[in-house]
Parts: sequence; C-alpha cells; structure tokens
Amino acid sequence: MCLILLAWRRHPDYPLVVAANRDEFYERPTLAADFWEDQPGILGGRDLKEKGTWLGITRKGRFAALTNYRDPLRNKEDAPSRGWLVRDFLAGREGAAEYLGNLKEEADRYNGFSLILGDAEELHYYSNRGGAPVVLPPGIYGLSNHLLDSPWPKVIKAREGLRRVTSRAGRLHPEDLFALLADRSRPADEELPDTGVGREWERILASIFIASPIYGTRSSTVILKDRRNRIRFEERQYAGGDGFWMSTVFVLEN
Repeated sequence: MCLILLAWRRHPDYPLVVAANRDEFYERPTLAADFWEDQPGILGGRDLKEKGTWLGITRKGRFAALTNYRDPLRNKEDAPSRGWLVRDFLAGREGAAEYLGNLKEEADRYNGFSLILGDAEELHYYSNRGGAPVVLPPGIYGLSNHLLDSPWPKVIKAREGLRRVTSRAGRLHPEDLFALLADRSRPADEELPDTGVGREWERILASIFIASPIYGTRSSTVILKDRRNRIRFEERQYAGGDGFWMSTVFVLEN
C-alpha cells in the first residue's frame, strides 16, 4: 500500500472515510478483496506470497492499513512481512493501544513501515521510523511511503482533494474518491523527494496513481463508514493498463 487518505470524524454523516491505492510489482500474486477463508471476519485483499494484507476491516469495524517506509539502504532481507501487522491486528482481540505497545517492543525486526489502525472509537498511528504511537484527533490525513502527512507533493495534493470531497454536506459518492485516486499527473523534478531510489524512479513513484512497465497501482479501495456503523467497501483492481478490470463491493451492516 503506497497511499492512504483518511477523513476521521470530519464529515457529519461519515465518521470514517478511506481512499487508498496499493502499489506493487505486477508479478506479485494477489487475491482481490473478499472475506478470508481462514479468517472469515476479515475483509480485504491478500498478498499470496506472505499471506498478509495492506488494508482490511472486520465485520465488527476493526480497521488497519499499512504503507512501507521507503528506505532501501536499511532494507533487511530476512525481516518478517509487514503485511502480517495488519493481518494480526484484524484477527486479534487486543485494543489498538495495547497492540501497538507490544509491537513497539519488536518493531526493529521489520523493515520500515507506517501503520494506521483502530475501531469505531479511536484511530492510532505508529511508524518504526518515527517515534511513539499516537492517537489521531479528528482530521484529514495522508500517508505514503514515509511518515504521516509528510509534505510530498502527492500527499499534499491528495489530502487537499479529500478535504474538498468531504467538505460537502450530504451523501458521499465513491466515484469522487476513485477519481482522486486515479490522478496520474507528476510534480516537477525540483519538488520530488529523495528517498534513495534514483531520479527516474522518484518520477514514476511521485504520482497518486502509478503506472510503469513492471510496477504500479494494483488496486484502489474506498471505505465509507456512516453514523449507523454501516460500512461500504469497494475495491477496483488494475493490471497496468487504462481502466480497471475488476470491481468488488461489500456492504456490512452492524
């Protein structure tokens, strides 16, 4: 997962709004979003290589999503999969604060990550590259492959887009959020971050929706949770070309 946008308790009718793109190599095997056979309470896509996930939600409203922290010089080949962090929270019973407190003790085992998780009452954020876990106050948030709200051009642009979409009263339309996630424009070279992957890759990775011959946005996900705790979860799958090739929609009533 390489871009997560969150509106947390900023819209009168939707306490939680999520719009997210998962970016990955096209060859990595993945299952589309569904309820898992071995964990039927979890809804999300699944990485078939490591059996974890980048984003998911449960029937009871536990939510978690993760991005990798781009830091190639500190990458450890034998590190455990970061996708297990989302999976284990969703499958467990610990509250977010307890889960992150325990995770902090062993966070150095993992390559860099940033993690957002919680339930209907609280959302928490933690990165093993950026200090202690925190409870998120109501707000508009953006997370790419760095720390929460890092001022990368794509994060700034996407957050402002989410702010516009959620500033309108009344029903939110998933299409407005998918349109935001589909933006392929790139900033000027002088605005690019330097994360150690080289200028050409910085250009490729700088757009909200990423497309290249071998790597890009594999799926876009929109989650809308309303005041009655009804959850709409929609995922669109991509295969490197124009337009999505598969769409799935789930509605959870609590």
